[in-house]
Amino acid sequence: MNDIDKLNQLPTSGNITTDIRTILSEARRSTARAINTTMTVAYWLIGKRIVVEEQKGADKATYGEGLLKNLSKELITEFGNGFSYANLYNMRQFYLTYSDSEIFYTLCIKLPWSHNRLIMRVTDPKAREWYLREAAQEQWSVRQLERNINSFYYQRQLESGNANDEKVRQCLANSNSMDVRQFIKDPYVLEFVGLPAGAEYKEKDLEDHLITKMHDFLLELGKGFSFIKRQYRISTETSHFYIDLVFYNYILKCFVLVDLKTDKLTHQDVGQMDMYIRMFDDLKRGADDNPTIGILMCADKDETVVKYSVLNNSEQIFASKYLPYLPTEEELRKELENTGRMLEDKEDQ
Repeated sequence: MNDIDKLNQLPTSGNITTDIRTILSEARRSTARAINTTMTVAYWLIGKRIVVEEQKGADKATYGEGLLKNLSKELITEFGNGFSYANLYNMRQFYLTYSDSEIFYTLCIKLPWSHNRLIMRVTDPKAREWYLREAAQEQWSVRQLERNINSFYYQRQLESGNANDEKVRQCLANSNSMDVRQFIKDPYVLEFVGLPAGAEYKEKDLEDHLITKMHDFLLELGKGFSFIKRQYRISTETSHFYIDLVFYNYILKCFVLVDLKTDKLTHQDVGQMDMYIRMFDDLKRGADDNPTIGILMCADKDETVVKYSVLNNSEQIFASKYLPYLPTEEELRKELENTGRMLEDKEDQ
């Protein structure tokens, strides 16, 4: 469907002012999309032309640097500062990154130059393609995209199996074929809460910060999550219990309970979550809902607790470490190795 057809099919409200406002808003969005696509193609073609010209130079390194500097001086005079040496270099790299691939024609043109400029710096081709798809599909802002790349979002999704688009599509088509683990990350990266590194804080402090940054938290949780309530009360005839955070995942079609632990995970924490899940399934779960899931989001995990508690064979309770800062690649590698080792021990039993 082209933009004209989309404008023709916009619903009417019965109020002329509202309808005109809707038409103008959609027209502006269509214009912005068209401009972004055109400029992305233009920058790729400029990069291609630079590479072709560079190939004529005898000393390619010296010739190429001089070419970019001279081009920059000429183009800035006529077209402005958008054609600095650095930007021309980026256009050249943009073409070199996607020169032999159809990904440019199918994915890159769906995103503006600001997004492409970030993604092309990702060295892993599979990760690049995944970021291109996700950024377009989920409509990530530049800030969100940069944060996800810096927090190694793809690598963490890959570990859980959720980087496989085909698996997610199968889940959407058939809830009975779901592997819940695809939707649980380990670790979660919560640098956006802004808690000082190494500082002591209470679970309520972490909860308050997550509520304030709920949009960022939902993005970190992943696909399908919607927030229901904090300190959700479930009651029996004699007692009241309060769950830190309750979500609903429309892909999994189930409630997701999150309990925050700012210390190392204990057997008591696992037992408490097991009770919450049983109570929630009994008192709150709807007839069409799948079994409730519980995530123990903790500052640290004990392999013994994971191995010898109900976590070891449960399909409803998951323990995930959270990092209140952006990890380095080495730190993330160690965290993923620890997670993989625990999963292997579980599967061997």
